[in-house]
Amino acid sequence: MSFEVKTASGDAPEPRLIGGSLLRGALCRCPACGQGRMFGSYLKVAAQCDACSEELHHQRADDAPPYVVISIVGHVIVALILAVELAYQPPVWLHMALWLPLTVILSLLLLPPVKGALVGLQWALRMHGFGGEEDGLPADGGLRPTPQA
Repeated sequence: MSFEVKTASGDAPEPRLIGGSLLRGALCRCPACGQGRMFGSYLKVAAQCDACSEELHHQRADDAPPYVVISIVGHVIVALILAVELAYQPPVWLHMALWLPLTVILSLLLLPPVKGALVGLQWALRMHGFGGEEDGLPADGGLRPTPQA
């Protein structure tokens, strides 16, 4: 599946494949070329790709990656808890010792690939300055207080 946007001159730019962009993003690589690293640190998206110079600072993943990770980890952990409880009926302290660290570890491992995939999706859909129409928001995202009259 691809997504096309008409430019101001009326011609359609080259389509961007959503699946490939999601996969490259999930691998924490540049959604444009798949070569450069997407993150400068754990969850900080690099300003631009070091391989193809695609600007990545436009991304606005915000709260979506943690929300998606909570949904995934919650479903996996709850299913495992129920399966272990029904099969073995371990004491509560064993549940706590097993599932709390596993929940934290899974969440921390899934955050970068999920955020990368969401940035890849934004790139493929030309959202937030990735080659489509501009949002019209100021650089601070419109968070500046407005003067009161």
